Order: sequence, then C-alpha cells, then structure tokens
Amino acid sequence: MSKKPNVLFIVTDDQRFDTIHALGNNEIITPNLDKLAMRGTSFVRAHIAGGTCGAVCMPSRAMILSGRNPFHLEELGGNIPEEHKTLAETFKSNGYETIGLGKWHNGCPAYARSFTQGAKIFFGGMWDHWNVPTCRFDPTGKYDNVINFVVDFYSDNHPQEQHCDEFDPGKHSSTLLTDSAIELLKKNADKENPFFMYLAFLAPHDPRTMPDSFRKMYDHEKITLPPNFQEIIDTNYPLMVHRDEHLAAYPRDEKEIRRHIAEYFAMITHLDYEVGRLLDALKESGEEDNTIIVFTGDNGLAVGQHGWLGKEDIYEHGVRIPLIMAGPGIAENKRNDAYVYLYDIFPTLCEKAGIDVPSSVDGKSFAHLLDGEHGEKFRDELYLIFDKFVRGVKDENYKLIEYRNGDEEEDKWTFLYDIKNDLWETNNLADDENYRDKVKEMREKILKHRDEWEEQSHPWGIDFWERF
Repeated sequence: MSKKPNVLFIVTDDQRFDTIHALGNNEIITPNLDKLAMRGTSFVRAHIAGGTCGAVCMPSRAMILSGRNPFHLEELGGNIPEEHKTLAETFKSNGYETIGLGKWHNGCPAYARSFTQGAKIFFGGMWDHWNVPTCRFDPTGKYDNVINFVVDFYSDNHPQEQHCDEFDPGKHSSTLLTDSAIELLKKNADKENPFFMYLAFLAPHDPRTMPDSFRKMYDHEKITLPPNFQEIIDTNYPLMVHRDEHLAAYPRDEKEIRRHIAEYFAMITHLDYEVGRLLDALKESGEEDNTIIVFTGDNGLAVGQHGWLGKEDIYEHGVRIPLIMAGPGIAENKRNDAYVYLYDIFPTLCEKAGIDVPSSVDGKSFAHLLDGEHGEKFRDELYLIFDKFVRGVKDENYKLIEYRNGDEEEDKWTFLYDIKNDLWETNNLADDENYRDKVKEMREKILKHRDEWEEQSHPWGIDFWERF
C-alpha cells in the first residue's frame, strides 16, 4: 500500500489576494509563486470569513486550524480547546509526523497537542523581523520559558519578560523559518510515515523590513496607486485609532502610500525567494510528487485603499487572500472562481488524504474541484464579518456592507457595490433609489447567514444586532 500524501501547508501574514505576478499583478516580482501557480490550481476568489478583533490574524488562523466559523471560536481564536480538533492534530492521529514552525497565535496547549516535531516557534502576533524570539520544540508541551530583555534601552532600562527560549538576531524571519523548514524536511524525507508540515511566516506583516537587495527592486516613485486610494476613510470608525492606521498620518499622502506599497511588495518578493528555496528542497528530497502543497495568507491588507492601511474591514482588500494548491490529483495551471473560505481547507485536505473529518469542523470540502474537471459552483454567496462593527454579504453580482458604530443614525453606514463592474468598490449605490430593493434583498441574506452561523449566541453578534 502506497504512503498517504505528505502535506506542506504554508501560511503568510497579511498577504492580499492580488500580490502574485502570475495571477494578475504586473508590478510585483514573484517567480517562485508563479511557478507554483503553474503547477497547481489557484482559487482566485478565496476569502477569510472576517475577524473578531483588530489582530485579524489570530481568529483567521484559528479558523484555518480548527475549520470553524468565527462565532464558533473560543477566546476570539486565542485558544483552540481540546474539543475542537486541530488540522495537524487530526493528521497526527492518522499516523502523520506533524511539524510546526513559525507563528502560532492560538495558544500553547493547542500547539503542543498538534505537533510531533517543530522548531523556531513564535508564540505571538508580530515582531522585529531581524530579531525574532522563538521557542525550541518541547516534547513536554510546557513552553513556559521566558527571557528578560529591555525593549528600548535608550529611554527605559526596565526589563520585560518575553515568552521564548532564544532570540535570533541578524537573520530575517523568512530566512530563519525557511532554513529550519528545510532541515526538518530533509529529516522526514523517505520515512515510512508521511509528514504534515505547517509553516507560518511572519512576513509580509509590518514592520516591513527585508534584505536591501529586495528593497532595491522597487522604485516607490513608480508604484501605481490603487484606483480606490483615499486620503481618509468614509466612516467614523473606532478602529481608525488602531495601530495599523498609525503607520501613516491622516490625510493619507500619495508619496507615503507609494512607499508603503513598494515595501510591502519587496517583503513579498523576499518571501517568494524563501518559498522557492523550500520548494527546491522538497524536490531534492524526492517527496515532491507525493506532497500536497497549500500556499495561502491569513488575511488581506489595505495599504492605502479606501483610506485604510490595515485589515479591520471587509472590503476585498481585507478579506480576499491567495490560495494555491498543488500536488497529486490537483489540476495544473488552473484558476478556479469558486467562493471558498479558508476554513474549508481543513476538510478538503482530510478528504484528499482519506481521513475522516472531525465533527467539530464547520467548513465543507472543495476537494472535488481540485481535479479541474468539475464545475466551479460551490457557494452562491459569502457572509463576511468584522468584530462587533461590520457585517456584509456578497453574491456573484453585489456586495452589501453594514457598519454599526452606535445606536444613533450618524453611527450607521450602508454600502452597496456592483462587484461585477466595480471591482475596486468605489461607487456606493446604497442611497440610489434604483437599488432600494437590492439593499433590502441583500439585508435578508445577511439575516439568513446570521442565523446559520448562530451569531446571536456570541457576544460580538449580540452587540452588533442590538444596534442594527
């Protein structure tokens, strides 16, 4: 009996859907991701369901790892309880060597029960890419070591504790993680048991730093501003004061936003280089033909679109992410338009590996779409949420976004976009009399999904709907 397929699952941090050259971005340089897209199927309308807090990566990764919708997470995704089986834990219980590297934002206990091997584990949200605090793999699962260090010794001599075993000064996070992944890949090649490797990069999350050779690939003065660039956002939104939005002053300056975009692209190009090294190592190991590769991001990023810099929204730039799958049984050089959520990957990989899907999983498998021969109809619409402030729904033609910042009318905003013809979401139709019935119809869809997701059993859901 042949060995089950290996899985190499790569997650990037804050990488938007339109940041791969082969998938339509003519300004960015991503030769290795371009090759991966040629080798596999790109789901060009993959989405996250949204976020339950400003650190969208935490609930988003919890959804990837648990296969559950945002209102079925515990502690906003900061912990995955034992009754919610993780993706790696499920593969582990089916005979896989499970390997975890990089960012883990969902609690030490969930990591400990998920992996049999690991290295360079970062229990946190973001850090200086050139000095990342990491934990070594701990077979006991305690992960309780701390190091005292001074954050800014010029202004404050008081040390603080950092949860880690060591700092890794002088090596960029993307290189650090790739080196460790290659080492563990070599260790697990040609073994009797298949492997499941989960590699979670910290890039391209800010602070946006990278080797200078990659920075020099982009001239920020020549970077194209997006058509939906705005100097300030359209709503009186509480998360205007979130840290992401303080990376540039209001009103947004075109020159400054071009610089942000250039550095964002440069980080992704460096990340692409490191992914290329890893894929070369996979090929050299002899395991390439028996390995399912998943490449995706945890959420998008505005970088100047609609006046935003961060991801605390449900515009396309906030909720659409890249998703490429390649390997045995997966069609090559295909683009698929199906509406899929990130939390659908869990049951999809289970089906591809012949593993039963845990009963705790909400997502649904799209494995039948991977052969390239089946139709692309998977969902008619998507429900999208952010925290207790935003709800939305999109179908094939329209997208409705409802903001609720308070009980007064001036704290409520509605946006309706014709996403067939207005890809950049620049023309709000909500106040047009000709679209009154469309707004009503889309609101009814939001109510339907609210009930399906059992949203009103969650504090954030209760809070939003009391103000609706």
